[in-house]
Amino acid sequence: MTKQATMTVAENGNIRIHIPMFLRRKQGRKLVFTAKTIDKQDSNRPSTIQEPMHQSLARAFAWTELIESGKVKSIADLAKRLNVDGSYVTRIMKLSTLAPDIVQRIINGEEPDGLSLTILNENFPEEWDEQRRKFGIA
Repeated sequence: MTKQATMTVAENGNIRIHIPMFLRRKQGRKLVFTAKTIDKQDSNRPSTIQEPMHQSLARAFAWTELIESGKVKSIADLAKRLNVDGSYVTRIMKLSTLAPDIVQRIINGEEPDGLSLTILNENFPEEWDEQRRKFGIA
């Protein structure tokens, strides 16, 4: 596949335009990546960062810090202060136990295809090597 768009005119006058690209699914949307996007030359390239995962990770680490520092007594107390359900707080805080390299990949928008907040909120192993296997990270 060439990295340049090409246009050819057939003898019958038909025009064929070839634009090298690939599609990637993120958050249920299809994103189009062209050669310039792949080479990071396109300043308008679509963001591959999943905001809900970023927000949830930020909350997880912030809430964990509040509890570990003693500023908040318990998950129930934190949930009451935030006016949310305790199970939600627990589910989000569990994200702070993800392997550091998995967190870094998510922050960089380099998580494996199909990894979403929904999948992260499902039960995942505590062992980091097992997490990597479950999420398909070598």
